[in-house]
Amino acid sequence: MSLSVRPAGPADLETVSAVLRESWGGTTLVAMGRGELVDAAAQPAFVAELDGEPAGVVTYRERDGAVEIITLDAVLPGKGVGRALLDAVRAAAVERGAARLWLITTNDNTRALRFYQRYGFDLVALHRDGVERARRLKPSIPREADGIPIRHELELELPL
Repeated sequence: MSLSVRPAGPADLETVSAVLRESWGGTTLVAMGRGELVDAAAQPAFVAELDGEPAGVVTYRERDGAVEIITLDAVLPGKGVGRALLDAVRAAAVERGAARLWLITTNDNTRALRFYQRYGFDLVALHRDGVERARRLKPSIPREADGIPIRHELELELPL
């Protein structure tokens, strides 16, 4: 089993877009906390491959001296793909001199919360009813997952 991570290039656009469509229902997402639509496929990204096959994608953007993770998707969970992608984007953030790496997830995403906190991220803000505001821009955001109402945005950061 050989896991590799590399910056996405123009030839990876279809792979990145396919992963985003499968996980997010499209490439256009609401940048949580900022209330704006973002084409995640048009952002810088890293692609993970396991034995030459796509295994995951992380998209991100740099703003105000920080790097924001927009999406993180491990197509093959439990294989170290998510951690490898976080390592890559963290290294890129450090190289750019960013003060922090941050992201926003939703209150229902307990698996991601556990993953990010184990990695070293800290919960720094709760945006109450933030998902309701996001639904004004993207009404297709689900209302619940696993019986948990999706309502709030949770902001996590990793100081660099």
